[in-house]
Amino acid sequence: MDKSTHIFKDDINIEDLGEGISRQILGHDNELMMVKVNFEEGAIGKSHSHPHRQTTYVDSGVFEVSLGSDVRTLKEGDAFYAAPDEVHGVLCLQKGSLIDVFNPSREDFL
Repeated sequence: MDKSTHIFKDDINIEDLGEGISRQILGHDNELMMVKVNFEEGAIGKSHSHPHRQTTYVDSGVFEVSLGSDVRTLKEGDAFYAAPDEVHGVLCLQKGSLIDVFNPSREDFL
């Protein structure tokens, strides 16, 4: 994907991450990145942490979201924020997608 300011759905590469999860990078520069993560029912976004700020919007589906020891069910239209180095993860209860925004960009995704 080039660094165009206009990003079209049909031009976005879909990366299969396995185990019912795929990812599409919707746009980025060095400071900001937006990513769509698609989940099949039952797929697990394993608990992890990273130094990036992350805010996530539930685009569709239902997810059990853990932030540290706090576990809640979020559905379409809900969102969460994970502070730098906060352990977080998701379990997809109903097929759907999450929109993740990171600051700075996740170089490990590129």
